[in-house]
Amino acid sequence: MGLISLLRSDPVGFIILIPVLLYSVIFHEVAHGLAAYFFGDDTAKRYGRLTLNPVSHIDPVGTLMLFFVGFGWAKPVPVDYYRLKNFRFGLFCVALSGCATNIFIATIALILLRLGNSGAHLVPSDILMTIAGVNIVLGAFNLIPIPPLDGSKILQSFLPESAQRSFRSLERYGFFILIILLLTGALNPVINFMQHLIYGLINVIFNFFA
Repeated sequence: MGLISLLRSDPVGFIILIPVLLYSVIFHEVAHGLAAYFFGDDTAKRYGRLTLNPVSHIDPVGTLMLFFVGFGWAKPVPVDYYRLKNFRFGLFCVALSGCATNIFIATIALILLRLGNSGAHLVPSDILMTIAGVNIVLGAFNLIPIPPLDGSKILQSFLPESAQRSFRSLERYGFFILIILLLTGALNPVINFMQHLIYGLINVIFNFFA
């Protein structure tokens, strides 16, 4: 459901959702930049993208998609992958860092929700549920291996060089393929599957520390 529909049906939910969505996407992108910096590429830092200032990250098309489709994105943090130390491992870590950050945020929100149920009301439960839900969806969406999503870079990190080149040649069409799949709802089963995987991972984390 797009944000316009939510605004009409639940104005309070809309007000809560906007900053949660905005900063969940920003943390996702900043994580990419920080991971790249750790592996030797300072491009994001030089372009001033290692900041939580929303102005530096808002993408017009991604924002419109958010309002009308319910999925959106921020302006991608620039990364020069060929400057990364240990290219394959660096590519994998930089690509995964955004989704891992969303999963981490969702996990913290669910931990706080459990603490709230035990009597330590640190944050209202509806806000925690929104934070967890948004970040799980963002993590699941970005794990799909279609360019320009992070899943495509994660997949590339495991491919031989010749297959990487062939895969990169598809990137010029990836955005349009992604938009069509989103508008038709064809990606919904894939996103749901990824969400179940993430919920399963979070349950494993909970059981490990229980």
